[in-house]
Amino acid sequence: MSVLLGSCLCSKVSFECNDEFEQFHLCHCIQCQKVTGSAHASNLFTSPQNIKWLTGLEFVKRFDVPGRTISTAFCTECGSAVPYLSLSGEALIFPAGSLDSTATLMPQDNIFCSEKAKWYDDALKAIQFNEFPE
Repeated sequence: MSVLLGSCLCSKVSFECNDEFEQFHLCHCIQCQKVTGSAHASNLFTSPQNIKWLTGLEFVKRFDVPGRTISTAFCTECGSAVPYLSLSGEALIFPAGSLDSTATLMPQDNIFCSEKAKWYDDALKAIQFNEFPE
């Protein structure tokens, strides 16, 4: 079992976890689009104990969407998504981009595709660059 490190963009928040994820979903729901500012959230699910906060827990803020079972947590300094406990307390959710290395588990599915951003499929066909285009 390998240990993965993670952090926020400004590195004030850092953590480690075991590479023991049970689920990896790409969620296209409207709420995940709002939370990420993108087409979908990329979330890994693991047991609630699978985290060791290394620095910056005092910078972590949680937001629970009123009337829904959707939450998010982020660094109050840079706004980056960080891991959080599900409202049920049964899973710890890791935004995949918060990890500094790649988990073994790859995405298993795309969920809530009926709410997918209208431009998403076209974006997948768009020209690709390895850096900013000239």
